[in-house]
Amino acid sequence: MTAQVLVSTLDMERSEWLEYRKRGIGGSDAAAIAGLSPWKSPIAVWLEKTSQVEPEEPGEAAYWGKVLEDIVAQEFAKRTGFKVRRRNAILQHHEYPWMIANVDRLVVGDNAGLECKTTSAFNAKEWEQDEVPAQYLVQVQHYMAVTGYSAWWLAVLIGGNTFIYKKIERDNELIQQLIEIEKDFWENHVLAGVPPEMDGSTASTELLQRMYPEGKPAAIDLPSDAGELIETLDFLNEELKALEERKAECENRLKAMLGENEAGRFGERLVTWKNIVSNRFDSKTFAKDYPELYEKYLKTSKYRKFAVK
Repeated sequence: MTAQVLVSTLDMERSEWLEYRKRGIGGSDAAAIAGLSPWKSPIAVWLEKTSQVEPEEPGEAAYWGKVLEDIVAQEFAKRTGFKVRRRNAILQHHEYPWMIANVDRLVVGDNAGLECKTTSAFNAKEWEQDEVPAQYLVQVQHYMAVTGYSAWWLAVLIGGNTFIYKKIERDNELIQQLIEIEKDFWENHVLAGVPPEMDGSTASTELLQRMYPEGKPAAIDLPSDAGELIETLDFLNEELKALEERKAECENRLKAMLGENEAGRFGERLVTWKNIVSNRFDSKTFAKDYPELYEKYLKTSKYRKFAVK
């Protein structure tokens, strides 16, 4: 199987490239649709594909990832002896045209590709031994589905000073699951114009804050399924309250065991109750003593507080 070329991206403007991306589901989209992306939710993908929101501009991490992509590719070639080349095109699955791919590099003379990544040193554990972040595993399996390739390399620069590369073999069972997930999303949500359900991800929370930053002073009648959600929320709040009380009980019993000691050991576990000194700005006293200065430097912020009464 050979991928089709949807369009050449050589010298293509970013705005045009973004328009072509709306014609299908890409590798990073696949991870979001599967609920595995920490940065994007299924509803965010749907809004982009249906032209209801503009894609966000790349943040600092994404920007530097793009800048360093060529360096990562060159280092991979240097360490492995493989030659890699760009594929300046948006590729398309021969059977499912809504599966598209913008690949970083292809390995010359081999049935494999290369995905280049950069990440913070705080994420180093995600790459230890055979570990690969789930969103990237889905991304490269999506690429293998589109291209028909049998393997994909992942090369990552961690914290600017640690370089790792790993080979991911084609997983036909996972690819079939991805095809089913993506097909359902494309046909039953994008083409049908029906949004997927909101999930509990941080990405969905941030999306809602961006979409509805300020509320109108009005009350509406909620749909019938709101009742079930409210009941579930009431139940979960009670469960959380009980768990918090149980947590506090365990902490207090351990504190009592420590007494005046800052630390205690149990096997390989270390329990601490340390002295902490912190300095905090007393805004109330400052406002009372220097009201004019307080007003001058007071910064007003707006946010929406959610509650069920």
